[in-house]
Amino acid sequence: MALINKDSVLKDCLQALKKVGIQQGVELLSYKRNRTIAILRLDDDSFLVKENGYVVEEMTAPYNKLSKLLKVRIKREFPRSRKVRLYRFCCPEELDRERQKI
Repeated sequence: MALINKDSVLKDCLQALKKVGIQQGVELLSYKRNRTIAILRLDDDSFLVKENGYVVEEMTAPYNKLSKLLKVRIKREFPRSRKVRLYRFCCPEELDRERQKI
């Protein structure tokens, strides 16, 4: 997908996570692609959140706690951003590939 307004990225991310299958997910990146938040669906109700930017951290959470968790992470990783990149991925190996930095 393309760039999404930061104000609506949380809503768009949660909608996309409802549609993804197990071992699939969504990745949020800064414009320069140097900070990321990846959300991977582990099973029907649990998600793995990988934060890689100012803070490097991994945690699991159920879907009902995901909104508050992502709101804090988005504010921390993209403080001055107006637009955020939203990508869907099919397998966890896609997260380890090297991205072009701008």
